[in-house]
Amino acid sequence: MSVILDIKDLRKAYAGGFEALKGVTLSIEEGEIIALLGPNGAGKTTLISTICGITTATSGRVSVGGHDIETDFRAARSMIGLVPQEVALEPFEKVLNTVRFSQGLFGKKRDMAMIETILKRLSLWDKRNNQVKELSGGMKRRVLIAKALAHSPRVLFLDEPTAGVDVELRKDMWDIVADLKADGVTIILTTHYIEEAEAIADRVGVIANGELLLVEDKDKLMAQMGKKQLEVQLTAPLDAVPAALGAHGLSLSPDGEALIYTYDTRKERTGITQLLNDVAKAGLTLKDVVTRQSSLEDIFVTLLQEDAA
Repeated sequence: MSVILDIKDLRKAYAGGFEALKGVTLSIEEGEIIALLGPNGAGKTTLISTICGITTATSGRVSVGGHDIETDFRAARSMIGLVPQEVALEPFEKVLNTVRFSQGLFGKKRDMAMIETILKRLSLWDKRNNQVKELSGGMKRRVLIAKALAHSPRVLFLDEPTAGVDVELRKDMWDIVADLKADGVTIILTTHYIEEAEAIADRVGVIANGELLLVEDKDKLMAQMGKKQLEVQLTAPLDAVPAALGAHGLSLSPDGEALIYTYDTRKERTGITQLLNDVAKAGLTLKDVVTRQSSLEDIFVTLLQEDAA
């Protein structure tokens, strides 16, 4: 696949000296979904705003489909769709007119068949003559996506698209994103919901304090950095981890009915066999053994802790 979004050493500093972006470099391939994770103030929205021309970079360069965002702004911006974090819509305008206006804003000929397709895909067709103020929060988010898609962008930015949306509607949004990917649209998603990145992203980037700490294939990231936990469930509860098992670095579950062993999946030897032998030697009786793979949330927290150290 070819690179559709190329970011080189992008920096953004404000008059007071605050650096919102500190040399971000990232290449994104056509048809890819990448999730950017980071706490509030990490620089996610600033990055998107700079690429979309809302904010001017201090230095660095960005190209979209080969078009520089500064020297060839109009062509670059025409390839981008943006669904902002804040719901800013004209409350008394009809849904149909709101979406149709976006189509004209980019110099596209009026294409009602296309608008109908978008509205139906987003379950908005039946609401097309409703005023925006009559819609629920989730439906307003769908209108934002429809507006962003009206000019057929090849790159779509979703800035916290499911913030404040109920779980059922959030999963609907994931299905919409999957459909867009199938159409070849490249999607850059910022989110606080770890499960969102885990469910739909191809790659995951972690950003903090204006720096891109890591960008990695989601599955590879979990394989490389993820750890597994072995939960040794016992037939009788313990008050403390037996001294004979001290070398294994075990922790005790809150109810005392399980020993928790954390091991690195990258190592050649996990130490599980020796652990189970030592558990038997200590006179403990097993009820069951359960393993759990660490989630992206575990990895995310670990990376931020390492960056703060």
